[in-house]
Formats: sequence, structure tokens, C-alpha cells
Amino acid sequence: MNKKNKRAAENVKKIDPSKQYEIKDAVELLKDMSTAKFDETVELHFRLGVDGRHADQQIRGAMVLPHGTGKSQTVLVIAKGDKAQEAEEAGADYVGAEDMIEKIQKENWLDFDIIVATPDMMGMLGRLGRVLGPKGLMPNPKSGTVTFDVARAVKEIKMGKIEYRLEKANMIHTIAGKLSFETDQLVENIEALMDTVIKAKPASSKGIYIKNLTLTSTMGPGIKLVRHL
Repeated sequence: MNKKNKRAAENVKKIDPSKQYEIKDAVELLKDMSTAKFDETVELHFRLGVDGRHADQQIRGAMVLPHGTGKSQTVLVIAKGDKAQEAEEAGADYVGAEDMIEKIQKENWLDFDIIVATPDMMGMLGRLGRVLGPKGLMPNPKSGTVTFDVARAVKEIKMGKIEYRLEKANMIHTIAGKLSFETDQLVENIEALMDTVIKAKPASSKGIYIKNLTLTSTMGPGIKLVRHL
């Protein structure tokens, strides 16, 4: 067993699989166990007591993390005229209309993390559903990426806005920051994420809402958190 695998095996032993950890304790454990030579991403995974097959139990939205994600997001804005100018002034990385749509279509160009579009451009952008949809890149009003207030949308994304949505097995996977963040910063980001998902509970959801909460880092093991609900 090489040093890396040996350290990973030792790290797993530090976690009690039958225990639910308080957020601060879990963050400190992840920091203590870090072996990577890069700044690992911290992720929070929710397993929810909802049924995503029903439209009234779908969960999707967006929020700005108090301390950001630690990652710079590349933003493409699909807009025309004054709205295109507003997007450029707000710090969008790429701005365009039909030209950008054509670039994605013909060149399979995807050098961006998020697309923001004005509502009047969605008809044209909709043609790329088969390309953008599976990658989670199609703008959506619920996540604030279909809007005429493009300047605000761009600024929020640059400040650390993240999207969350219910995925397979009724899971939500979210970014909570970077392992290099101060412990208190990560704790505040995680608490904000938990509060947001709790507030998004569908009215039709019955029984236990948050069944399981797991905190992980890119290379670290999963740590179960106290659910507080």
C-alpha cells in the first residue's frame, strides 16, 4: 500500500460511520484529513424524503453563498441591445445573441459555466435544448438565469451564486466552498445551504424531509451531519 492509499485508509478510520457530526466538527475533520496537493472543493449532499417523479415535489432554485464558492464562474449572457451592454458592464465573460447561439450549435463551444438569457431570447436558445439540457446549462427562471435584470444576475453569480435542484434518487448535490476557507466561513455557507433547502420543502411532502446529510471534499470521505430537522 503506497503512502497515499495508507493515509486514505487511516482517514476513514477517524470517522465513526454510526455517528452524525455537528457541522463545525465535520469541517475540522475534513481539513485534518486533507491529502490533496490542490484546494479541494467542499460539497454538501442531501437525500430527501420527497418523490421527484411528482411535479409538485420538484425542488429547484438558486442562492448566493455568504462566502462564495471559491471558484470563478464563467458567464455567458444571451441578450441584445441595452441588455447586452448591461451584461458587459456587470462583468459577463461572453455576451452575444444569435452569434453565440450559432457558435454553440456549429462549433460545440461550451467554454462557460452558466448561461444567463433575457426572456425574449429563450425561443432561439431553446433549439439547443438537447445540447445544453443534459449538461445542466439551459437557463431557467426558477434559478434566476432567465431575466431582463441581467446585470444583477451576473453580479450574483460572480459573488458566489449557486443553483440547486433535485436529481436522481431524490438527491441534491451542492458546492459549499473550498477546503482552504476558514472553518467559520464553511460553517456559515453550509448553514445557509441547509436553511435554503429546508425553506424549499414542497407543501405536499410528508414524513421526514431531510433523510440524510453528507459532507465531503473532493478527495475526502463522506461525513454524516446532524440533520437539525
